Amino acid sequence: MEIGMVGLGKMGANMTTRLLKGGHSVAAFDRNAPNVKAAVEQGAQGIETLAEMVSVLTAPRTAWVMVPAGDPTEGVITELAASFSEGDTIIDGGNSNYKDTMRRAEALSARGVHLVDVGTSGGIWGLAEGYSMMVGGEKEAVERLTPILETLAPGPEQGWGHVGPSGSGHFVKMIHNGIEYGLMQAYAEGFEILRKKEQFDLDVHQVAEIWRFGSVVRSWLLDLTAAALEEDASLSELEGWVADSGEGRWTVAEAIDLDVPAPVITLSLLMRLVSRQDERYAAKLLAAMRAQFGGHAVKRVEKQ
Repeated sequence: MEIGMVGLGKMGANMTTRLLKGGHSVAAFDRNAPNVKAAVEQGAQGIETLAEMVSVLTAPRTAWVMVPAGDPTEGVITELAASFSEGDTIIDGGNSNYKDTMRRAEALSARGVHLVDVGTSGGIWGLAEGYSMMVGGEKEAVERLTPILETLAPGPEQGWGHVGPSGSGHFVKMIHNGIEYGLMQAYAEGFEILRKKEQFDLDVHQVAEIWRFGSVVRSWLLDLTAAALEEDASLSELEGWVADSGEGRWTVAEAIDLDVPAPVITLSLLMRLVSRQDERYAAKLLAAMRAQFGGHAVKRVEKQ
């Protein structure tokens, strides 16, 4: 099948390679010329502008957008849509907010252009292992993309599915990432408790390796945890600063809107916010209040 790939970062480049190995024809575009050159070396057709992609692809056209969510995605979809024709399909494989996806799909539908949202998971490992894909959009459009999705997935009938209308793919991926926050936080807390138990002098990497096989808590995240601990169990070269890319916040907001209690996901997000604070004013105020009402001891800043 013929497809255009817009965005050749780690994910887009690896997906391009997997598609080419699967026998598909890929027209590749990225604003970074070396990325396009690398794709061409893999067998893709390199193009220099989005307008050129429209002329290169045969109708009904298909273009996969793999750029950061927000303004970059909005810009690419708007530019492609201006030249795409009725029956063409634009795929948003990034982490767009599902509400933005629904809005874009409605606007494109008025012109007869399909927008299919594919919540994509698998990271840099997807090239070899395949990608988990949560697909939203019109049935007709999704069915036409089946050869592409089967190639990118871990197996033709594994790891992907049409979950519902436009926006549903990104919604399911959003919840997936919220769950990921909670799982990661649970592992992090558990391993910190293990390290703090100095009485047993536990080898946390050894524990991770034991848990990887046969235990109830085995998972791919645990596999990655074990790999990180093998490199440096003390994590001495890392700062405890953890970013969040948005999906966790959206998940928590959605839970509130739906009156669904989601304490684990919510607290895992808040712990990431805590990780980015050098000093917490709230913690200082708590100490001050305890000193005021009970005369409790406080730790004061040592003056130089």
